[in-house]
Amino acid sequence: MTTQPVDSTDLWAGLPTLDEPPAAVWEDPVPLAGPRKLAPFPTASLPKWLREFAAAVAEETQTPVDLAGCIALSVLATAAGGRAVVQVRGHWREPTNLYVVVSLPPANRKSAVFGLLTDPLYEAEQQLRTLTQPAIVEAEMTARLAKEAADKATAKAASASADERDQLVATAIALAQTAESVSVPAKPQLLADDTTAETVTSRMAEQGGRISVMSAEGDIFDIIAGRYSGKPNMGVFLKGHAGDRLKVDRQTREEYIEHPALTMGLCVQPQVLDDIGRQDGFKGRGLLGRFLYSVPESLVGRRKIEPEPIPEQVMETYRRHVLDLTLFLAEWTDPALIQLTPEAVAALKAFQARVEPMLEARGGIMGQIGDWGGKLVGATARMAALLHLAEHLTKGHMVPVAEATMRDAIALAEYFISHSLAAFDSMGADRIVERARTVLETLYANGWREVSKRDLMVKLSRSEFRTANDLDPVLALLEDHGYVRAQAVQRTGGRGRPPSPRYLIHPRLTDPTA
Repeated sequence: MTTQPVDSTDLWAGLPTLDEPPAAVWEDPVPLAGPRKLAPFPTASLPKWLREFAAAVAEETQTPVDLAGCIALSVLATAAGGRAVVQVRGHWREPTNLYVVVSLPPANRKSAVFGLLTDPLYEAEQQLRTLTQPAIVEAEMTARLAKEAADKATAKAASASADERDQLVATAIALAQTAESVSVPAKPQLLADDTTAETVTSRMAEQGGRISVMSAEGDIFDIIAGRYSGKPNMGVFLKGHAGDRLKVDRQTREEYIEHPALTMGLCVQPQVLDDIGRQDGFKGRGLLGRFLYSVPESLVGRRKIEPEPIPEQVMETYRRHVLDLTLFLAEWTDPALIQLTPEAVAALKAFQARVEPMLEARGGIMGQIGDWGGKLVGATARMAALLHLAEHLTKGHMVPVAEATMRDAIALAEYFISHSLAAFDSMGADRIVERARTVLETLYANGWREVSKRDLMVKLSRSEFRTANDLDPVLALLEDHGYVRAQAVQRTGGRGRPPSPRYLIHPRLTDPTA
């Protein structure tokens, strides 16, 4: 629609004089978001063996395939996180751990799906423990003998005569240093059961910098927000995603992790996402921008009574491939470097070029979740590396990621865009939009061309806008979308209540033809 000049004399009557004259032309306002259209999970993006198992799990459990598909990505990230990195371009590298959360109501058999997907990880963990047990026993015995020798030498030096003491003390010191240097390897662990921030940090430090938290419950968000400790504790969860150095230096413990790699695969009830949006501990910290969100439609009430069971061959293939990938990568101390083909790099750059305008604060579909959207291209590279490893298993480091694999990862990223927008709506963005619609209706009903914030509060329901501060994010959203323009108000310098902020209103709200 073509915009028209408006009568600036009427429009600006009674307003304070500004340093610069306002623009006389209004652009078309950007519509407020309506109900989200959720993309179906792109099962075709998964390698054949993983795609077949996710579909079979969804059929047998009568759950959305989104749940099995998303948890399958977390399983791959558990196997590869901390053991593989992807070279994007230049000095840009991404680790291969992921944070994934699926939101589903109760009675959706989440635990059953988690069990089927994660069983091979627990089997791999047990096999790793069996393989390392002899080395652990030997190290424990060596440490015990070294300590006993040092203790005996210390006792002997303490009771020695003066002419023998110096030599015996030197021997005791040398034996004590030897005992101190003996390191006993920790038992291999892939998944953490206890998910406090302190325990996650300790497990990562023990396990060469990586651990995975997989849960069908949402308690982890309560722990992160500090509901039980009294204050948020997000450091390990922020740095564990990005791979930033993590150092803990306290009286009770000292831990240092050069490149932490934490994976999280969670399934929570929708109420958990609603609650997160109300918890101050999560606001402005950047943690929520690190998750890939899925909010599929529940099948409860439409489920088959006698679904098809998972074919034995499909289950065995899944088990064997997860074991092979996990055990192979567990041997890497320096991470395996995953390269991209030039065609894959070009595909990712083209996707980045499409994503960038979506992040624009005014008008971009991800403008309200820029923190999340700004990490999407990196997450896409991570998913491409995981899909590549799942396709090639023990040979993924020997061949670069193909363009087709990158396009599969981009399809997953596009899926997560639509679902993450809906998730952030549940975490608060939808409430602001709904309030913005209320304000628009009030502006339209009163026919104002300009209004003060104070006068607007008089017309609004105090049950929805208890204080003037509740109106601030709504007016900011309406200004971002071009419905109103904040005006500079000059202070008179006198005593009394300061002038209320004033806003010009888009002419279309009083004249639909404008």
